[in-house]
Amino acid sequence: MNVLLVYPEYPNTFWSFNSVLKFISKKAMYPPLGLLTVASMLPKEWKKGLIDVNVRKLKDSHIEWADIVFISGMLVQKKNAHEIISRCKSKGKTVVVGGPLFTTGHEQFNDIDHFVLNEAEVTLPLFLKDFKEGKAKKVYTSSERPDITKTPVPMWKLINLKDYASMAVQYSRGCPFNCEFCDIIIMNGRVPRTKTPEQMESEMQALFDAGWEGTVFVVDDNFIGNKANVKKMLAKIIKWQEERKYPFSFLTEASVNLAQDEELMNMMSRANFASVFVGIETPNLESLRECSKYQNTALDLEESVKKIHQHGMQVLGGFIVGFDSDDAGIFDAQIEFIKKVGIVTAMVGLLNALPRTRLWHRLKNEGRIVKEPTGENTDATTNFIPKMGSKALIKGYKKILANIYSPKEYYRRIDIFLKHYRPTAREKFSKERVNAFLKSTWKIGLLSRSRFLYWKLLLKTFFTNNKAFPTAVSLAIYGMHFQQITQQVLGSAL
Repeated sequence: MNVLLVYPEYPNTFWSFNSVLKFISKKAMYPPLGLLTVASMLPKEWKKGLIDVNVRKLKDSHIEWADIVFISGMLVQKKNAHEIISRCKSKGKTVVVGGPLFTTGHEQFNDIDHFVLNEAEVTLPLFLKDFKEGKAKKVYTSSERPDITKTPVPMWKLINLKDYASMAVQYSRGCPFNCEFCDIIIMNGRVPRTKTPEQMESEMQALFDAGWEGTVFVVDDNFIGNKANVKKMLAKIIKWQEERKYPFSFLTEASVNLAQDEELMNMMSRANFASVFVGIETPNLESLRECSKYQNTALDLEESVKKIHQHGMQVLGGFIVGFDSDDAGIFDAQIEFIKKVGIVTAMVGLLNALPRTRLWHRLKNEGRIVKEPTGENTDATTNFIPKMGSKALIKGYKKILANIYSPKEYYRRIDIFLKHYRPTAREKFSKERVNAFLKSTWKIGLLSRSRFLYWKLLLKTFFTNNKAFPTAVSLAIYGMHFQQITQQVLGSAL
């Protein structure tokens, strides 16, 4: 049995970092961790091949080789997923799909042979048993939350690690919070489930043995959802990193209450965490209460971000506009907050109602859902009727982007960030990083309208905070990407 696993293409967005990839000669940011893990769950005797369309083209010969095709992806990959499904079915192939895109919206896909939904540790064995017996059903679904201590190590040999800017691992699933707009609890529940420290050590070792050194994204819903367990795991990883002279630099996603736990921040710094994505969402307390993001209302958000920066981890901030409690002043409020706190990578998006979330159900009952979401909240579109009106919301959103990603304001934020940032991460000076720096001196330092700001930043950082110099270079390169995408969004119609 020949099985082909296919990962659809991402569009060019704030999150794709396509411009950054050119600087480091990589083809994609992250590998398809879900499919690589599923590959390890499939029968050992099956011959396996994987095509990540973000890395290489899916050829007819790839499809013709396969007896069965597995496809997985997220909502933002829907358009290309439809195209891939159509190609596979036109060649008479059996198509099996799963993952977030299909779990919350499988009704939108026709001509699929088998939907293996929810968590594969539960539903995939059921499908494989029936498939072997020649009686496989159309849909496999389950509300059971599996024990992920039994989840196998991803099959890294199916990809070329050199194609990617970062590797990805998963430590936990689920989040204890219940934000109205979030679909995490639909897919993974509210009780965080974690892998064992020994299991994570094995996964790190497998990546290391495969030849990887560099950034590793811990792709958890909320890395600190179970603080007691994560501290036990970090103790193991700290020792593992020390023994191998820190081959990995980590980034992850966490809630802002990370800033309340000094021990946890110190342990993450010692384990070599360099960045953490935090869903700050909005400085508007009423909007935070509206979306049930109560964990953010109890904290001084500005001080929380500073604390995390002081522990050597850069905060990548997620922000949202378009809540019912937002008024015309929210756009200036977001701009001022982002500036004041010094969050350089500020991912500001429009609120969208994702399928089956509490927000989606509420807005549907109010007759305000107008279309399906794209899964891309930074493309100046929304799928519901906002209280302030669509034109006012989109106009205000574009105002935020035009301001915070103008070269002057962007570099000013880097300066504010570096005042509080105390870098602790040990990062390898790889060939890719050196080449990226050299390319930046040409593409940004000579050819861009940010060139004077670029040289001022590098010279100041070199002489006043030289440990942060690699971070300063990276942020300058990211800025070029953010500015390009901002111009793309600003050019879209209201």
